[in-house]
Order: sequence, then C-alpha cells, then structure tokens
Amino acid sequence: MAAVADIAVIGLAVMGQNLVLNMDDHGFTVAVYNRTTAKVDEFIGREAKGTKVVGAHSLEELVKLLKRPRRLMLMVQAGKPVDAVIDQLLPLLEPGDIIIDGGNSHYPDSERRVKELKEKGILFLGTGVSGGEEGARYGPSIMPGGNEEAWPHVKAIFQAIAAKAPDGSPCCDWVGPGGAGHFVKMVHNGIEYGDMQLICEAYDLMRHGLDMSVDEIAKVFHTWNEGKLKSFLIEITAAIMGYHDDDGQPLLDKILDAAGQKGTGKWTVLAAMDLGTPLTLISEAVFARSLSARKEERVTAGKILGGALNPFSGDKEAYIKDLENALFAAKVVSYAQGYMMFRATEKELNWKLNYGGIALMWREGCIIRSAFLGKIKEAYDNNPDLVNLLLDPYFQKDMQNSQASWRRVVSKAVEMGIPVPATSSALAFFDGFRRERLPANLLQAQRDFFGAHTYERTDKPRGETFHTNWTGKGGQVTAGTYNA
Repeated sequence: MAAVADIAVIGLAVMGQNLVLNMDDHGFTVAVYNRTTAKVDEFIGREAKGTKVVGAHSLEELVKLLKRPRRLMLMVQAGKPVDAVIDQLLPLLEPGDIIIDGGNSHYPDSERRVKELKEKGILFLGTGVSGGEEGARYGPSIMPGGNEEAWPHVKAIFQAIAAKAPDGSPCCDWVGPGGAGHFVKMVHNGIEYGDMQLICEAYDLMRHGLDMSVDEIAKVFHTWNEGKLKSFLIEITAAIMGYHDDDGQPLLDKILDAAGQKGTGKWTVLAAMDLGTPLTLISEAVFARSLSARKEERVTAGKILGGALNPFSGDKEAYIKDLENALFAAKVVSYAQGYMMFRATEKELNWKLNYGGIALMWREGCIIRSAFLGKIKEAYDNNPDLVNLLLDPYFQKDMQNSQASWRRVVSKAVEMGIPVPATSSALAFFDGFRRERLPANLLQAQRDFFGAHTYERTDKPRGETFHTNWTGKGGQVTAGTYNA
C-alpha cells in the first residue's frame, strides 16, 4: 500500500469531516478513519466524493497510507477515548511520528501525554480548535502546543487551513510547551462563557426591563455589530433574534430558559481557583448556567417569593447606549481576567506564552472573535510585560469613558430586580483591582483571631508576619504557613 497521505484524521463527526474537507481544499491528501467503519465509506461516497481523501478501514491500513513522519490528528471525544486511540496507535508508529489531539481535551491530560509519548519517541501536540463546524470547514482558529519538535512538520498544514486575519496572517501559531495549546483553548472557552452571559444579560434588560420586542432588540444588536462591539457572538445574536418560527413569532421566545454546558467553563474556573486567579466574571457565567438549569425550582420560587419586576423609569434610548458601553467594558474585563490566567500559569508551569500571538489567533475563525482583539495584540506587542490589560493606555481610556454608563446599567438592573451577575461582577472586579486598600486587613485580623494564621503589617517589610494574642488567652502559637 503506497504512502500517499500528508496527514490522517481519526474521527468523522462534524468537526472531523469539515477539517478533512478544509485540508483537501488546500491541496493536502488526507487519510481518514472512524471506529464505525461504515461512516468512512459514507463520507468518501458523499461529502468527500470527488476529493483526494483516502479512506481506511483499520488503524493499520491508515498508518500505511501516511508519509513520514506520520501525522495523525485525533478528533474524538476528550478523556479516555483519546488515550484508548493512542494506545491502539502506539504499536503501529515509529520514533518521530506525530499524534495530534484536536479535541476539547483538559490541558493536564495533554501535559501528561506529551511526557508519556516523548519517552516512547512519539511527538504529541495538544491542539485547540475553535470556530464550530463552519470554522472547521472554512477556517478555524488553531492553538497548537506540546512537543515543539513536531511544530515544523504540521505548521504548513495548520496555517493553510486556519482563518486569516484582515492582514492575511493565519490565526494559528505556536502556543507553547506541554498542555499550553489546550490551556489557551480552555481559557478561550471560559471567555466564551463570559461573553455569552454578558450578551444574555443585555438582552434580558431590554426584553424584560425596557419591555422591548425581540425584533426591536435585533435592530439594537445589528447596530452594535457595526461599532466597537462588532463580534461573531453579537452578529449571531442579531441573527437569532431575527429568526421567526412557522407561525411568524420569534423562535427565541419559545426556547426553554435552561442552559446546558459541556464542562470547559468549569475547567477554567477550577484552574483559576488552583492558581489563585480572580476569574470572577467567568465564574459567575458558569454559575448562571447552573442556576438557569434549575427551571422547576425557579418557577416554584417565583410563586412563593414573587417574581414581578419593578418597572423601568428613565430614558430608554439613553439606557440602551449605556448598555452598549457597559457590555464593552465588561467584555474587556473578561479578556483581562483570561490573560491573568495565562500569566499565572506561565509562572506555575514555567511556560512562555506569546500574548499578542494568542490575540491574533482569536481575531478570526473562533467563537470569541471580535474587533478589539487587534487592540489586545497591539497592547502586548507594545509592552510584552504588561501586567494587566486594563493598564494599557487604549483600554484604560475606554474603561474610564464607559464607567459611568456601566454603573447606571448595574444600579438600574438592581432597582428593577433583573439579575446581571456577570456584568456586576466585572464592575466589582474593576473597582477592586484599582483600589489601593481593600478590607482584607480585617479579614486577616479575623483569621489571626480564630486560627492564629498571622498577618503582615503596613509599617513592616512584605513577607514579615505577626500574630496578636487578641484575647490574652491564646498564647503565641501560630499557624505553620502564610499565603498572600
């Protein structure tokens, strides 16, 4: 059997199929395999008919079709299925061959796989792919990380099929070692959770606070998508609101308000907790989905506790303008917190991430693509050591200009009784981040009072700890560690 294929794709669900067709469009010969082999024949005879795609009915056959070094991209369910396919492939591969996991894997799994496969002479890449089925077909954002020796062997393929920024740059570049590729994708998904929740809160305020029709709100989102909020999620939100059911009514009003989630947002929040990073906005977005899923409990609570809203009072047009500014400011906080995750993980795992490059990878193709990602790239290109995105001159100015609107939106939402957990937590983070002094001094005193956890003093050097015998009965014994 001749080795004719440049790369193999294992797993022919929607994402896998579309990536294969994308690769074929760009002149690469792709060999495909699926555990249910009938799906291989269906794909070759239908979607891939007339292409150079080659089908295989076993992994042995698939490997023989590949040029060396063999490149195999797994598009299978994250977790144990990935390990199972890798275990089946290992006896068939040789040192220098490359396994690529293009699924939504948890980054510690990719970190582990890089090390385990390196010991066997196999190069592993944990690669985040974003953009959904359309992105996979015509140009996704691709975030490769892992064993850097493999990057030169897949770079041409990945950058050819990736989305292109307005300047023609591919939305794909090397991210970093170990699980860095899937870590960046995980943070991307967390920001996606935050973005979606912020948009939903803006919709809720217009629909139930301002009593606007879905069609009226659609016009607002269309307008917003022509300005500083221009993004994929704003664009599809306008499209969703413009979609009418068979009876002519907006379909959106008929969709049950119980959100689902696959867990990637939760991963982001758990990682933030492990790193001690205040990922407040994304955390609230995850919890908002969890609260929405308790539909029956909410219906009961509404009957017992009362669900009526206080009517809006004021200038509706002015409030809609305030909403635009508040949504923009909160979105900036979401990205700022995401980049705080990158910085904390760099330190923890000794990675070196290209912050500007990450923003470039997200400019097109992915779910969170938006107009101001170019400004994020500029911010980190101008200052690679930028501690926080909010301190960049461009974003600093925009946050100041949006601040009054942001406060009016949140305060009016509280008056009306409409929850805006993501928008308000973003504002609380902004206020906390810029406060020179927070009430944590009292918190430390409390901890020392009941647990002798010690505290630092403002009139002494950082790192020097103290304990007070607050009651005169506690003695001088202190806790063994102090963390700040």
